[in-house]
Amino acid sequence: MNILVIGSGGREHALTWKIAQSPLVDKIFCAPGNGGMQDLAECVSLDLADHGAVITFCDENDIDLVVIGPEAPLVEGLVDSLDLAEIPAFGPTAAAAQLEGSKGFTKDLCAKYNIPTAAYGRFRNAEAAKAFINEKGAPIVVKADGLAAGKGVIIAQTVEEAHQAVDDIFGGQFGAAGAELVIEEFLEGEEASFFVLTDGETILPLATAQDHKRVGDGDIGPNTGGMGAYSPAPVMTEALIERTLNEIILPTVRGMKEEGMPFAGVLYAGLMITDKGPQLIEYNVRFGDPECQVLMMRLKSDIVPALLACAAGTLQEESLDWHDDAALTVVMAAKGYPGSYEKGTEIRGLDQAGTTEDVVVFHAGTTRQNNRVLATGGRVLNITARAGSITAARDRAYAALDKIDWPEGFCRRDIGWRAIARENEK
Repeated sequence: MNILVIGSGGREHALTWKIAQSPLVDKIFCAPGNGGMQDLAECVSLDLADHGAVITFCDENDIDLVVIGPEAPLVEGLVDSLDLAEIPAFGPTAAAAQLEGSKGFTKDLCAKYNIPTAAYGRFRNAEAAKAFINEKGAPIVVKADGLAAGKGVIIAQTVEEAHQAVDDIFGGQFGAAGAELVIEEFLEGEEASFFVLTDGETILPLATAQDHKRVGDGDIGPNTGGMGAYSPAPVMTEALIERTLNEIILPTVRGMKEEGMPFAGVLYAGLMITDKGPQLIEYNVRFGDPECQVLMMRLKSDIVPALLACAAGTLQEESLDWHDDAALTVVMAAKGYPGSYEKGTEIRGLDQAGTTEDVVVFHAGTTRQNNRVLATGGRVLNITARAGSITAARDRAYAALDKIDWPEGFCRRDIGWRAIARENEK
């Protein structure tokens, strides 16, 4: 069979890497892909906003499944268009993708179906938002309602910071994503990520992970799209996983079906583990980036049958096996990220880094020109390792990373610190 993977990041490279291992697959296309995916697939240029062009490409190339990596094409209804053309697609419809496309939609769903989450308010004007902040006090969380590339969340430590966040969002900092905002109470606890596949009826749990959103060591500085991740997340005990499934995931999947917008694809719950148990921070309707990289490293089974089953509504027939090993990924980013950064700088030493045992270097913001790999984005590489413990995976990942020659890049040096502290206590 032929598969088209939509996207160009580390997540899509990891998915393509895993899909390429399937004996079911004849050829993979990636649109647009990146400098690392060319070894696994044919990278093609497609206007993803032109759904007709995507459908024509699928027809001309006998595509049997479209795997959509990023959130934007999902929110914009690419799956709906492919469904109408009878082309199987992995991912939710536009209506179901509101779980990520609108934070307010998700909060209202949680309220209706008694899904544990932070108390909140939805606002379309600054005056009402600031009055709510004055009433609740700080710390408090201010969020742009729509898609903001993982950067539309401000944790304000003071009322003044919260007021400034309101002004920034309504002032256009996140474009159309900030036409409405959500303000939430600040939850104390430890964050974790939990992933499941679903076809709208059946739920197939995947694995847990933790990422590092802040740009600097010690979790300081602005939020980013993610500077590293590891799996499993030690904070997510079997009891907490069971509670998350029963109290958060199942009510969501049932609720979406009752609302007439059944969810099919991967459902990624961002959780806060509080004294009361797991609470939902937000949903994403696609694999996390960089969490996908560590999940794919740990997944032992062929992923393709499960992706097909989500699209076909036959997930009850599938199961997945996982490596007991842990996996950890470190993001190398361009200096200046998440602010402005230089593009077109050359990256050397990737071949040497990739020879380390149980290490894969997934590309994100790269392109290949005349056998040279150039950085084109903010988050550029994902050095991903698997080992018997998170400590060992960390050591393996950083040993490989240190073989990369890219003076214009940087990384955090403390990825996995929470889990490693737990391992050291044992």
